[in-house]
Amino acid sequence: MTSIILNDEALALPEELQELVQECVDKALEFEEFPFDAEVSFSITDDEGIRALNLAERNVDKVTDVLSFPMLMVEDGVLIVEDEDMMDDTVFLGDIVISLPKAKDQAEEYGHSLERELGFLTVHSMLHLLGYDHEDGPREESEMFAKQEEILEALKLYR
Repeated sequence: MTSIILNDEALALPEELQELVQECVDKALEFEEFPFDAEVSFSITDDEGIRALNLAERNVDKVTDVLSFPMLMVEDGVLIVEDEDMMDDTVFLGDIVISLPKAKDQAEEYGHSLERELGFLTVHSMLHLLGYDHEDGPREESEMFAKQEEILEALKLYR
């Protein structure tokens, strides 16, 4: 079982988008065969909010679409879950923050639905929380993006 903690802005999303986020989180965990119950914090913000967070956390002063803040360690490509990471038999994977205006702009730019863009950003971020990082090199990028597309296909969130 996965529980998602939604911030106030995310709670204001239509119910079908909240359900989509839950489906994306669940599907990513299923594809990765994550063996524990999990918890994820999911936040929606605006462009200025994500820019400020990007600056504070990554020292990058620009708007981005999504930020991921993993809580678990990865060693040699393996996600490490230790006893102290467990709370009531649930693992807190981390935080996902999405700029809704940026997601809407990208959906329009790429010619697909907001649902597809929100699903893409959620799956992408979940893979980061599960230890994937496309900035580690071309092999890692290829692996992460292939996994991302496989999950989106399973969710029927086509381009």
